[in-house]
Amino acid sequence: MKMNIKFDYNIICKAVLQEQLDGLNLKYKLNNLGEIHFNKHLTAKELESLTLAFGKYGIEILANPQNVLVERIKDLITELINDSEKSRKYNVSHYLSDTLNYSYAHLSSIFSEITYSSIENFIILKKIDLAKQLIIHKNLTLTEIAHELNYSSVAHLSTQFKKTTGLTPSAFQRIIKKRQEIE
Repeated sequence: MKMNIKFDYNIICKAVLQEQLDGLNLKYKLNNLGEIHFNKHLTAKELESLTLAFGKYGIEILANPQNVLVERIKDLITELINDSEKSRKYNVSHYLSDTLNYSYAHLSSIFSEITYSSIENFIILKKIDLAKQLIIHKNLTLTEIAHELNYSSVAHLSTQFKKTTGLTPSAFQRIIKKRQEIE
């Protein structure tokens, strides 16, 4: 038997963080965008325990403020792309600048310096990942997917999809349908 599920990474991550932090009896407050505020400075032993506990789940403690900013940028972009209503309402550069209180030029510079890629390229990759998920898990037409992801046209979506994956969205759909028929 095969079952498809949908899950929210943010909810899962918050649950894991809460479970691990509660297990270590630390007083904390979870904020959005991957921030945890502690009521006191952590001892070296507490920090080591926390690092080990988080590491089991692939969660890394970021010490470099630039890395933290890049992760916040990625989180905000992911949140924006996954919320089609919000993504139609906001321009990404304005959204990032307004939310993080930095100029877009500064954010773009830091992002490129840390990731060796542009914010625009990250946005395209996230949109194409979501397009693949929509093709796999929803019965949407390419027109509906293009609209959902705020593309100006199906041709624009198709061009970026092919450039990123090497396949057209239609070819990807056919491959997925064949796999599902086999299973």
